[in-house]
Amino acid sequence: MSTTNTYRGNPDAIRALVRDTEVHKDTYIDQELFELEMEHLFANTWVYVGHASQVPNKGDYYTTTVGTEPVVMVRHTDDSIRVLYNRCPHKGVKVAGEVCGNTGKFFRCPYHAWTFKTDGSLLAIPLKKGYENTGFENCEASQGMAPVKNVKVYRDFVFCRLNPGGPSFEEYFGESLSTIDNMVDRSPEGKLEVAGGVLRYMHNCNWKMLVDNQTDTCHPMVAHESSAGTAVRVWNEAPEGTPKPMAVELFAPFMSPYEFFEGMGIRVWENGHGHTGVSNSIHAAYSAIPGYWEQMVAAYGEDRAHQILGDVRHNTVYWPNIMIKGPIQTLRLFKPIAADKTLVESWTFRLVGAPDMLLERTTMYNRLINAPTSVVGHDDLEMYERAQEGLHARGRDWINVGRLYDPAEKDQKNVVTNGTNEMQMRAQFRAWLKYMTESM
Repeated sequence: MSTTNTYRGNPDAIRALVRDTEVHKDTYIDQELFELEMEHLFANTWVYVGHASQVPNKGDYYTTTVGTEPVVMVRHTDDSIRVLYNRCPHKGVKVAGEVCGNTGKFFRCPYHAWTFKTDGSLLAIPLKKGYENTGFENCEASQGMAPVKNVKVYRDFVFCRLNPGGPSFEEYFGESLSTIDNMVDRSPEGKLEVAGGVLRYMHNCNWKMLVDNQTDTCHPMVAHESSAGTAVRVWNEAPEGTPKPMAVELFAPFMSPYEFFEGMGIRVWENGHGHTGVSNSIHAAYSAIPGYWEQMVAAYGEDRAHQILGDVRHNTVYWPNIMIKGPIQTLRLFKPIAADKTLVESWTFRLVGAPDMLLERTTMYNRLINAPTSVVGHDDLEMYERAQEGLHARGRDWINVGRLYDPAEKDQKNVVTNGTNEMQMRAQFRAWLKYMTESM
């Protein structure tokens, strides 16, 4: 790990960290690079903030971070959704201190009781006469809580871009938005709601390790043999005629062979986005939920219903730090804390108007796979933490991401490839280079 100012203001040094089939270990372990990621990558890309259903009423708010910067998503008095930097312009105190709640028509700073409208503008200051003839009206504090100006609500998913310059929302995501479309369209009413709570737990590893893993299809049958493999073996020993538990149905596909994952394919979009499960996936063979198909046909017609439910994408990575599973209605957010620390949030959604058993399956999947108490998620956690420790070892400085590399891929856009190709990881690092160096 570098201990000096090696990379700041030095785009050539950053470019040297990424080769065609290798990336330097500093990209995962160097704190200076992590801080530059927060300044450039997370500020210049469109980052997920939250879902509109988390703030359904005027005055409802939800606090989170974009990169490492605290923000608050709030439903304004005109019913629009605003994103504000969660900082009082007076002394810098975080104004909204709870994770969520309803602030009414204004926010009130807990330190000196300055108040702000839910669009961030300054409402009132105690003893305001003390600021007369001080030039207060021309200073920064008079402008209130700073709004994040680039906010986009897409089918109730809220994204923002911190920096004023950069790609438009549509340019940045392009065709990848089809995954969000598919998940929303799985509701007979075309609407999702956050439901079932959120599972949070800390990982002692770099955030990119989690993102890489979402399209790594060569690890499930190895890393998850002790968990999913055990569940499958126990099930196989059950007496003939035993009803198959939902848990086994969710566990079993993790033990699919390499050939299965090769055949299901990976689609690689621009700007680091991509998904596994083009023609097949581990979510493709779930049992039918009574009444759901009929609801979908009534809402969309038979052909469109077939098209929606036949799209069984596995993991969709929205670069830099979320993954969406449309067929099981989950979203995982990888929140960077430090070079070696990441908070993972796993969210579940209700398909509005659909049978409750779908939400039951979604929340069970989240508990079994993504919870702090899960067995499958901890297989991955151990691998991440072993890697974070191992990368500090001397003797080898590079990480290999060269499986099925083709030099022509750098000029390709929105392509489908072998399901075990590491092209998606390479595309993510090409996007990493782009956003890390363009604004330097």
